[in-house]
Amino acid sequence: METKDLLKKVRKIEIKTRRLSDHIFSGEYHTSFKGRGMTFSEVRQYQFGDDIRAIDWNVTARYNEPYVKVFEEERELTMMLMVDISGSESFGTKNQLKSEIITEIAATLAFSATQNNDKIGLILFSDQIELYIPPKKGKSHVLRIIRELIEFQPKSKKTDLSQALKFLSSTQKKKAIVFVISDFMVDEDYEKTLKIASKKHDLTGIRVYDIREEKMPNIGMVEMEDAETREILVVNTGSKKNRLSYEQHYRDKVNYFKDVFSKCGSGTVNTRVDESYVTKLLGYFKSR
Repeated sequence: METKDLLKKVRKIEIKTRRLSDHIFSGEYHTSFKGRGMTFSEVRQYQFGDDIRAIDWNVTARYNEPYVKVFEEERELTMMLMVDISGSESFGTKNQLKSEIITEIAATLAFSATQNNDKIGLILFSDQIELYIPPKKGKSHVLRIIRELIEFQPKSKKTDLSQALKFLSSTQKKKAIVFVISDFMVDEDYEKTLKIASKKHDLTGIRVYDIREEKMPNIGMVEMEDAETREILVVNTGSKKNRLSYEQHYRDKVNYFKDVFSKCGSGTVNTRVDESYVTKLLGYFKSR
């Protein structure tokens, strides 16, 4: 994509998503994701009037005089956007591809975090970590994230969410607000790594899907290509058995996503490419 076209596209997404974040999401985001409360700062000698519940008994025993823990309010938050850029995201039968909706959702969330003066980081993943942008503040940083979401070309078309979650846990030592944005048509093996990540972070899975993915149409013999493996198969869509098998496979993936996120105490949002993700996100924020 030429620089002029890229900048035009970035500007278009900025205008649309910034307006949403300014007028709709910033307040809801702030209410839903408040500061992490009180965080440990230091230990000092006990002074008259200090709360005895703050006494650090280990340090007190070591020095044989009372010491208290000092806490301070931690207002600043960090948002991490984990975005699936595998081959299956380049699908869409309506006005937009899944990848385009994913970009808009990520941009809207990023601008909402900026309104709250939070840091925003980005992880683009396939079956490997394709790009990592460490968390920073500011509009120019958000615009860089949008540019990468539009322009970045992954090395792989496959997906491995488990690897991406491991990378998140290894790079983000402090608690963060994490949005995993994907179609979640991935191997069902990420429960363990999700459980580890969700213990440390406030994690939400946003599933973006197309209505045509839910069922296989009956249109006879069709040559199909797997978007991630590039494998080409001739499929008899006229076979009821094949159609039912496909539908069951799809439902298994969706149910695994819902069940595992729920079991790990993480939130979920489901939005079709032809639905209003604004309505879905607002509903989610208000329900928290």
